[in-house]
Amino acid sequence: MNLLMCPVCRKALVLAERTWRCASNHSYDVAKQGYVNLHVVQHKHSKNPGDTPESVQARRAFLSAGFYAPLQHAVVELIRHLHIENLIDIGCGEGYYTDAMQTEVLQCVGVDIAKNAVQVAAKLNKNVTWVVGTGAILPVLDQSVDLCSSLFSPIPEQEILRALKQNGYLLVVTPATEHLYAMRDALFDEVNPHEPNKFVDQLSQNFELMRDVVVDAPMTLQQQDLKNLIAMTPYAYKAKAELRTALEEKENFELKAQFQIYLFKKKS
Repeated sequence: MNLLMCPVCRKALVLAERTWRCASNHSYDVAKQGYVNLHVVQHKHSKNPGDTPESVQARRAFLSAGFYAPLQHAVVELIRHLHIENLIDIGCGEGYYTDAMQTEVLQCVGVDIAKNAVQVAAKLNKNVTWVVGTGAILPVLDQSVDLCSSLFSPIPEQEILRALKQNGYLLVVTPATEHLYAMRDALFDEVNPHEPNKFVDQLSQNFELMRDVVVDAPMTLQQQDLKNLIAMTPYAYKAKAELRTALEEKENFELKAQFQIYLFKKKS
């Protein structure tokens, strides 16, 4: 079964050769890189929304080096035990996690608002349906999806509820309390712990918490890896320039990534 929905009339899209088309004859061509753009002009709030090309390339370089592999493995293991058929990864970025998650399902959709990120992702895995789109209107049909995942991305709750099957799952990954504390401490005068449990409260009306997992990933970063990590986070533009420069000059830097994984189930 196809999962994609026309963002204009909300009817099912069908792929014929290299064009997705709905019954209302709205059509969307598959780009040569292998993705489809379903982020229509009337839904855009800026010309180039989402991550910058520099941030995408920094994230690709950093994640490819394996520093966040413990999180990737934990997410894949969790999905494996669900025995589901399909998923949509909301805010898939350049595809590092989506690529791995795809191996556990028959159908996988990766969606991100940043076209430059999806262009990079589409080169990773031809078995993923890569989509430029917005969480405000998830590009999938009503009650068609077994699992929605949001890793460090927004959680459009009402759209997720619409897209999920009756007993579907929501997988949320967010920074745990101590995530990158040493780096934030070097970049900012005042550092507050992350508060991942706020999502449990926010989602409690429509979702039941099934799993609660914390993953630690200690690491020692060389200078270029550290620069890539800074560049792929919001800290790149939030920190004072002199503090960022001082941190980027370090040859070796020890810190710990800490991830909070929540698995929710849609309430009946």
